Amino acid sequence: MKTLQPLILTARISDGDLKPFNRLRQEHFPPDRNYLTAHLTMFHRLPGECREQVVQHLIEVAAGYAPITADVSGLRHIGAGVSFTIASPGLQAIHASLRGAFMPWLGGQDMQKWQPHITIQNKVSKLAADTLYAALMGKFRPHTIEIIGLDLWRYLGGPWQHETFAMFGQAR
Repeated sequence: MKTLQPLILTARISDGDLKPFNRLRQEHFPPDRNYLTAHLTMFHRLPGECREQVVQHLIEVAAGYAPITADVSGLRHIGAGVSFTIASPGLQAIHASLRGAFMPWLGGQDMQKWQPHITIQNKVSKLAADTLYAALMGKFRPHTIEIIGLDLWRYLGGPWQHETFAMFGQAR
């Protein structure tokens, strides 16, 4: 579905767990493109024209889950940057449920297999990405993070505007 007011859905990571990713993003993401804090995108382009239905689905799904533990399981070289891979059966289940509800609206990027990740560098030279990837691989240790809910954002052509938050385990 085409939209002039795209919405983006992210998983909200607890503040303490997000801090190291934010620090790395501030250090390694090109400043002229770094409009955002680190984030874990679940859907890239939902129709803003259907905001009320999207929010209702988020509230319903989030109410059925407690905060989720996810594994930061590795690093991925993405050609022009670096991201951390995230593994979580609970988060995959939430994504699958929402994908079913959002199916009529999904475009090409959101129809692909979802590979959860947190990008801390993008749009840089291959050399810069190679250098950061090697440095991070040398000290990487798998660890867990806590995901506490879902954030909906309006895309503003670069920056994002926060629309709503659906906390896991809370009905509205």
